Amino acid sequence: MSRPVATLFLLTCTILWGLAFIAQKSAMDSMGPLTFSGLRYIIGGLAVLPVALLFERGRSKRVEPLNAQHWWLIIGVSLVFFLGSALQQVGLIYTTVTNAGFLTGLYVFFVPFLGFVLFRTRPHAIIYVCVPMALLGIYFLNGGGLDSFNGGDGLMVIGAVFWALHVILLGLTARATGLPIFVSAISFLIAGCIGVALAFVFEQPNLADIQAGWMELVYTGILSTAVAFTFQAIGQQYVPPANAAIILSAESLFAALGGALILGERLPVIGYAGAALIFAAILAVEALPPLWERRRMHIPRNTN
Repeated sequence: MSRPVATLFLLTCTILWGLAFIAQKSAMDSMGPLTFSGLRYIIGGLAVLPVALLFERGRSKRVEPLNAQHWWLIIGVSLVFFLGSALQQVGLIYTTVTNAGFLTGLYVFFVPFLGFVLFRTRPHAIIYVCVPMALLGIYFLNGGGLDSFNGGDGLMVIGAVFWALHVILLGLTARATGLPIFVSAISFLIAGCIGVALAFVFEQPNLADIQAGWMELVYTGILSTAVAFTFQAIGQQYVPPANAAIILSAESLFAALGGALILGERLPVIGYAGAALIFAAILAVEALPPLWERRRMHIPRNTN
């Protein structure tokens, strides 16, 4: 797959995730966060698993069979995925969608930082320009400020750390196994089972509440989970984690657009400047490195 197509896959993720904030918030009117998260990911996993078995069955014969290290990576992806999602879902009970979108976007900063700390991965120098640009864009997009920082906001910040770990581990696991769709399906099912199990401990799930939130479950389970996270797993095989994080930061932009179209919300004037900064960061991180590399290769060397 070419890198532009992989980038398009990641941008599709941001659209689906941005709109999912609205569904995630409204789902809390009928069920608890663990119940919602668990069912959402079980639905997503069951939707993706047949696709993984169909499209990757032939490919699995050409790649190394899954070994113990691969399964440990898959378990790691599943755990950080569940923690990031659960913290975000609980945080949405106490904070606004606007604050949630901004604070979740902090993983753009955490990805290159954690990548260097954990794996000594040095990103391209353009990352050090584009990360602050994307963060500033998210800040402006949400009005240039936060209403009042509360416990829900704190959960969003902690969750952003786990979303950053998910971006890093998912790319690593997808490349190591060569089976990105299968990895997504298994991680959804593991996360979903953890969520449902904990829901029976800390919540009181019942069929009537679940039926009341069926639309939110269908959207988040099929589109923003099965489709979006699978696209992420595929796209991240061809895009470095730090670059992918900046592309995925456009999630806040589409959350704002979804709020305008569905809820009648409007961006503040400064929000349009934020949108422009986010897209500028995406274009810069994808376009400038290859242009710089081609220019460097064509610079004549001094043979004297």
